[in-house]
Amino acid sequence: MKLSDLTIEEKLRLLCGVGAWHTAAFGDLPAVSMSDGPVGLRTMYEAGEGVWETYKAVVYPSVQVLANTWSEDCARLMGECLGCDAADRQVDLLLAPGVNVKRHPLNGRNFEYFSEDPFLAGTLAKAYVEGVQSQGVGACVKHFCCNNMEFDRLHQTSDVDERTLREIYYKPFEIACEAHPVTVMCSYNRINGTYGSEYKKGFDVLRREFGFDGAVISDWDAVRDRTAAAKAGLDVEMPFNERNYQRLVEDFKAGAITEEEVDACAARVLELEERMVKMRAMRCGKHDEAARIEAAKRIQAEGTVLLKNEGVLPLAAGTKTAVCGYYARPDNVKTLAGGGSSLAEWLDPAFDLPSQLAARGVENVYEQGCAIDTVWSVRMDMRRARENAAERAVNIVCVGTGSAIESEEKDRTTMRLPLVQERLILETAEENENTVVVLFAGAAVDMSAWIDKVAAVVYAGFVGMGSDAVLADLLTGARNFSGKLSETFPFSLGDLPAAETFVSAGVTRYQEGLDVGYRYFTTYKEPVLFPFGFGSSYSEFAYADLALQATETGVRVRFSIENVSRRDGMETAQVYVHPCAPLVYRPDRELKHFAKRGVAAGEKIIVDLTLPLGSFAHWSASQDRWEVSDGVYEILVGASCEDIRLRAKIRVQKGRVSVL
Repeated sequence: MKLSDLTIEEKLRLLCGVGAWHTAAFGDLPAVSMSDGPVGLRTMYEAGEGVWETYKAVVYPSVQVLANTWSEDCARLMGECLGCDAADRQVDLLLAPGVNVKRHPLNGRNFEYFSEDPFLAGTLAKAYVEGVQSQGVGACVKHFCCNNMEFDRLHQTSDVDERTLREIYYKPFEIACEAHPVTVMCSYNRINGTYGSEYKKGFDVLRREFGFDGAVISDWDAVRDRTAAAKAGLDVEMPFNERNYQRLVEDFKAGAITEEEVDACAARVLELEERMVKMRAMRCGKHDEAARIEAAKRIQAEGTVLLKNEGVLPLAAGTKTAVCGYYARPDNVKTLAGGGSSLAEWLDPAFDLPSQLAARGVENVYEQGCAIDTVWSVRMDMRRARENAAERAVNIVCVGTGSAIESEEKDRTTMRLPLVQERLILETAEENENTVVVLFAGAAVDMSAWIDKVAAVVYAGFVGMGSDAVLADLLTGARNFSGKLSETFPFSLGDLPAAETFVSAGVTRYQEGLDVGYRYFTTYKEPVLFPFGFGSSYSEFAYADLALQATETGVRVRFSIENVSRRDGMETAQVYVHPCAPLVYRPDRELKHFAKRGVAAGEKIIVDLTLPLGSFAHWSASQDRWEVSDGVYEILVGASCEDIRLRAKIRVQKGRVSVL
């Protein structure tokens, strides 16, 4: 169908959705169907008159766990599996992934986002989008942009300078757009005073600079003024809003919006529908249901982070163990995930860590000990959990937050665990120095009350199907840890500059600028509990042989990683750039590349990466463009942003690189 085949009434109707999950359709082009589900498809059906239920689906670990894999292969695999899930339900457009930067650890949706670092977030999002769309299903990159807290998200404005927008908050979208996502979703909030649905300046950047060639859709009920949004370049309002539609028609008749402006949006909606027709023919069911569950388990295995281990792990067969905490055997698996639009129905709602440990020869006794919050703790027996800990060689405490605390539409009020859970850790650890804490949470947690009292900490995150078996494998050594943190764990909330930012009923001022996450802590030499990029393993790796080579377009970085332990493992090497004498303010170091590699026991491998010239660029506020300043830059190769193993320097002069 051509745009010229449509009447103006049909064009206007095309700019507004049909119901909650479809675009309008005319002629031979079918509507595009949509569904939530960044970690599990959330499609609904009418089970009875006025009663709606959600189809059960394969549920994967949260995006935050996916990011902790530092694996493009895992991101692409998860996208492929979700694409297969969507195709099975005749869903054309998956409303994922979210790529917003984790500016503040209390953000209620941090579990849905990749990282505090824009390069890591964008790189993994690109692979995720490629995976989804390889299965004939469109992806929707969201939420554009600066939706970094849930506080007053429908009204507040994120007040951000242009350079920070470009280097931090736009960057993940820029990288993700290399995968040509079918759509981008606008955010609810305002950006420097302009609602996300009316953010013409940002939409122009997406299309003219980032190469985005799809349609911009609204977040659900994010449109205040359909005419203003259409004039800005927002193509589809979701869901259908009768009042907004009638106002759009009236505005067109009054000349407030021209047919040319309507045509621009309508044409992109038609292109979206045509593109989806072509993509449907690509659907092949690459991964069956069993393979998707195995993919969920692989992502959990690679995304679980060993934060501390004083020799208590791995557990040997026959170890007499006490297990406590609600999250070891929850009566509702949804509490193992974050809440809101991403909360899916588990196909197999089973999670039983004590049983999985027993199946691996680890004899254990389980006592819940306390509820997930203070309110219901009176019904639990913490005394019995303490007694079990005293009688056993190892004590495992499973604690966390879950959908009751971390959720869309609200932010956490504290970085600490509920007090009753902290008490469970402290009281059982008092009886057993070999206490292992397994943490089920979607963002950084303040561990100051108990971190020095326990022997090991395992950060499981928000888990998916089969994760109880995976965690049992990791705890017993049947699998090796390889996850690394995609966000900093500070000692406490007050350590972050964003915690002291200006916030009012209408404005959130991003006064820390570029100093988000590790950029702040490394620049100002502030200590943290666990740094960005950190993660332990049962293996040990040595880095050596750093060699730099100038190329026509950047610099080649080669180095070796040797597994100097007796355990096969995987290591994620991280490459940071440090400007030695910058002409403008630059954070001390910034992630510019990474590589996750399997390394067998005793093996030495060579990692060979290339940093393009753009890796040394900053956004020039005076020139309104990216610039690479002449000067000396240090290449840092490490196991985390603070654990730098290798260093070498280059000079950039008039766009040419020379090795020093």
